[in-house]
Amino acid sequence: MKKVIFVLALLLIVLSCSKEEPFVLDNPVLQLDIPEGFPVLNTAVSQNLPTKYGVELGERLFHEPKFSRDNSISCASCHKPAHAFADANSQALGIQGRVGLRNTPPVQNMAFMKFYNWDGNMLQLEKQVLVPIITHEEMNSSIVEVIGKLSAEDGYRSLFKKAFGDENITADRIYQSIAQYEYTLISANSKYDKVMRQEGEAFTEIEARGFELFQQKCASCHSAALFTDQSFRNIGFPVNPSTEEAGRARVTGRADDYLKFRVPSLRNVAFTAPYGSFGQFATLKAVLDYFDQGVVAADNLDPILKENGNRIPLTEQEKSDLITFLETLSDHDFTKQ
Repeated sequence: MKKVIFVLALLLIVLSCSKEEPFVLDNPVLQLDIPEGFPVLNTAVSQNLPTKYGVELGERLFHEPKFSRDNSISCASCHKPAHAFADANSQALGIQGRVGLRNTPPVQNMAFMKFYNWDGNMLQLEKQVLVPIITHEEMNSSIVEVIGKLSAEDGYRSLFKKAFGDENITADRIYQSIAQYEYTLISANSKYDKVMRQEGEAFTEIEARGFELFQQKCASCHSAALFTDQSFRNIGFPVNPSTEEAGRARVTGRADDYLKFRVPSLRNVAFTAPYGSFGQFATLKAVLDYFDQGVVAADNLDPILKENGNRIPLTEQEKSDLITFLETLSDHDFTKQ
């Protein structure tokens, strides 16, 4: 009997020693460095706070070409740091050189935006992630296919475990981790910011003139810290020839929203050419020339333009001064150039 008890005790000791230690999730929440004067965070951020390993996973997924059907392009293919996470194409380019409907918007200060995309059809960044994956002109894939590709790699299973506690690779976890990474892409260290923070920087005479002009002629729409009031406006830009384009009306179905687009942020605008919803203008000078010469008339044209004869009159010197000021919005730390 004693021998049996001894064997059982020994067996229990062996089993207890071989038992794996329970996995403890050690994934601290990252503190976002919110610049002074920036608007409140999108409410979705509080439900998906960036974490150390969530962001690490999201950045890797952002650069993963397996998201596309033919494994040729990733999110980073169209969202490049040197262009404030936009690209230099008039319209987005997908697999096999397919041309998208619109210009690629920059990915910066996303945590503070109320709407995403030119027409504002997304209110949460997590829901935006799926769009390029399934769009024919972009990645032309499916989230099921993406999950299958990622699940075949041990490295990804390990990263998902570090970020979420187990190795399960799910659609929601993919969306959440990419959004977490994008929430950390905050740009607020341009010369303009340093002048406003009184960090020893000062505007040149030309920059100061441009700033004054900007406040007079541009700040009604490009206002506050993000340099956008996040509204939707028809400003009479040349019309996209695609019959699929209706601007904000594609979302709301309202005739008075036809060809209204989200006012873009002007932060890093010197790096985000070409300009317009489908890259109508190659340079900032071309944009200002167009406003000066007169925009396309429309019933729902923005009242500010209507009240000024469908134009924003500018002299050549004023255009030059404005562009010089806009270049002070360039955050070289953010764009790595």
